Amino acid sequence: MDRLSIMESSGEHPTAAEAAVALTEAEASRTSLAHAITTPSWCFTSLGAAVAVQIGLTALGFGEGALWPVVAGLAVFATVAGVQLVRFRRRNGVWLGGFASRVVLGTATPASVAYAIALAAAIWAATDARWWLVALWSAAGGAGYALGGRRWLRTYRAEPAVHGRGESAAWLALFAVAAVGGAALLVAGA
Repeated sequence: MDRLSIMESSGEHPTAAEAAVALTEAEASRTSLAHAITTPSWCFTSLGAAVAVQIGLTALGFGEGALWPVVAGLAVFATVAGVQLVRFRRRNGVWLGGFASRVVLGTATPASVAYAIALAAAIWAATDARWWLVALWSAAGGAGYALGGRRWLRTYRAEPAVHGRGESAAWLALFAVAAVGGAALLVAGA
């Protein structure tokens, strides 16, 4: 049991010095955990590849006016993301909200910007039947997504208190509803 828990359970209030020591120990523990966090093998590569496939299939769906490629792309991404989250938890023994939202779901700024630009460019290329450009933009989007995840891990290790938390579940749900609604409108208009 740590020093702060003992003080809380005894009903006594800690002195300022005891509280400072307990907070210093907690900060040291968090920093130690942040540096011990490792990702499963092929984590960023598989996420980048899944995103590239998802972007390519989504562009194909818009280019051909079909819904099945969009759904297939989302299924590929969801499967890889789920597997990587389970592997991360098994490897580290902890759930890290920042990893789940910022790396796997791509809410970190570099990953989301790379994804948005690549998706828009791939859809544009698909509507003009430039399939080589679809492949190029899909690969670039997947690579940017993976690199964004690697960047987040470095920044998390440097400042775990700032970067450890993920997006709120309500915010992610709202974003998902907006994305699905926007995709439905695009498919309906195509």
